[in-house]
Amino acid sequence: MIPITKAIFDETDLAIIQEPLKSGWVVQGKFVKQFEEMFCEFSKAKHSIATTSCTTSLHIAMAALDLQPDDEVLVPAFTWISTANCVEYFKAKPVFVDVDLATFNIDVTKIEEKITSKTKGIIPVHLFGLVADMKPIMEIANKHNLFVVEDAACGFDSWYQGKHAGTFGDFGCFSFHPRKAITTGEGGMITTNDDAKGKLCQTLRDHGASRSDFQRHSQKYSFLLAEYHHLGFNFRMTDIQGALGVTQMQKADRIMAGRRQGAKQYDELLKGLDWLQLPFQHTDYVHGYQSYVCLFQPEKPTLENWEKMHNRRNEIMSKLEEKGIITRQGTHAVAHLDYYKKKYNISIQDFPNAFLAEMLTITLPLYAGITQEESETVVRELKQLFKES
Repeated sequence: MIPITKAIFDETDLAIIQEPLKSGWVVQGKFVKQFEEMFCEFSKAKHSIATTSCTTSLHIAMAALDLQPDDEVLVPAFTWISTANCVEYFKAKPVFVDVDLATFNIDVTKIEEKITSKTKGIIPVHLFGLVADMKPIMEIANKHNLFVVEDAACGFDSWYQGKHAGTFGDFGCFSFHPRKAITTGEGGMITTNDDAKGKLCQTLRDHGASRSDFQRHSQKYSFLLAEYHHLGFNFRMTDIQGALGVTQMQKADRIMAGRRQGAKQYDELLKGLDWLQLPFQHTDYVHGYQSYVCLFQPEKPTLENWEKMHNRRNEIMSKLEEKGIITRQGTHAVAHLDYYKKKYNISIQDFPNAFLAEMLTITLPLYAGITQEESETVVRELKQLFKES
């Protein structure tokens, strides 16, 4: 079995998650604070606020930016459903923008045509570990006075023009799900360089409290409850998760070196194949390789010829699965999912690249520690099945 990914755990992880149990303080506490500090140091963000998931991080960001019903927010049409859902939660409207098939990220040339008097912001997604093209995105946002919230769920150790994902816009939102480079099981992080916004996010994740339980119990008059100036949420990370985050951060460089080595192995083994587009590379970008996602393209993909290639891709992936090699599609075209398609009367012609990306992407197994032999097995079987198909 060669899995799609593996979380990297060792004895240090096992040891540290017992510490909150021994102390009796298992809710948000000192380990969450340490994890946040380490994340700031790693990403160079001024503030990091730990949460229960990237989804709840996005939710807090929308609340902090006072998103209102009938506001519009631009989101890519090819992304995980959370990106659009965080706008829908507030009865605002996600306005979809097609993606660039070369990068799978939002097509910056299509952004301005979607801006209306109701547009309040943009949520660029750093899909699969490749930062979106943030320079023109920020220029457009500044020109139209729009907020920018980076969906950096896949963006750990992903860089663009020397800056880490999540440090360009008003907020960055990260995920620590087990398919990500480092994991706390479930969990998320908000980053911001704005002091007031950082303080507001800390409050909003904790019911709107003026001080956390950990702060209150560490101070005199701990019996007095906090004040509540905002309508907040219970999106707090536990200290058990925070402790795991600490040891994951301690080995982050090793984990990322392993993922990049695995990606390099694939690059070498797959180079020259005209039927498979490999992950985008450019000197402006340092890819975080949350996933190694390729585009299956025996022909130039169009809305006229996609179905035959889609069926062929599925046949190959199914036979790989039978051989114990687990693959996935990249993600879904969120604009074409049933809820959004029906509500906003969307057709595949509206966002053709997002549709083609869903139908034709193949994610190959990648994790820190994937061996040369495993990579060679994946590629050998992939090539053989393509030939047979």
